[in-house]
Amino acid sequence: MSIRIISGEFKGRKLQSIPGKKVRPTSDRTREAIFNILAHDVEGAFVLDLFAGTGAFGIEALSRGAEYAVFVDIDKDAIRALRSNVQGMPVAHRTKVIQWDLTKNLNCLCSPQYRFNLVFMDPPYSKNMITPPLLHLLESHSLEPGACLIIEHSALEPIPEIKMPLKLNDQRRYGKTLVSFLNYVL
Repeated sequence: MSIRIISGEFKGRKLQSIPGKKVRPTSDRTREAIFNILAHDVEGAFVLDLFAGTGAFGIEALSRGAEYAVFVDIDKDAIRALRSNVQGMPVAHRTKVIQWDLTKNLNCLCSPQYRFNLVFMDPPYSKNMITPPLLHLLESHSLEPGACLIIEHSALEPIPEIKMPLKLNDQRRYGKTLVSFLNYVL
């Protein structure tokens, strides 16, 4: 599947994909719909792309005016493709790529320099990988008040019952995919 940047400074640029079937890239149509919903929330944002894969979400955000993006994934092929994609565009100085198992913790973010207001999370479907990273994200104290979290997941694996400080604001269905929009409220 060919992955391209949809809009902004890098519109039309193709991203290196990851070989095999380990990664399920988000379709251009779904990604475009998500960014249309986010509209003005992207400009100047500090972005966290969890389960980043090729980095399409974070790079799309940078293309649309985000200030900085941190990409986290554990898969070595994903990290290789991600680094290639970031270095292939004039955004390397506005990014950080971290290889990390975010189902165990997010200690890689426990630094005052990391404070995000836009988070993308696209975990593998039907593997119970929504709740642990969400809890680790809260424990990392790396979210700005009012941060927007976008979680792409299987419609068969709904967002777990979430209590404050996360509030489910919206959900959209795209085929077998459900996209949940949450806000971090204090």
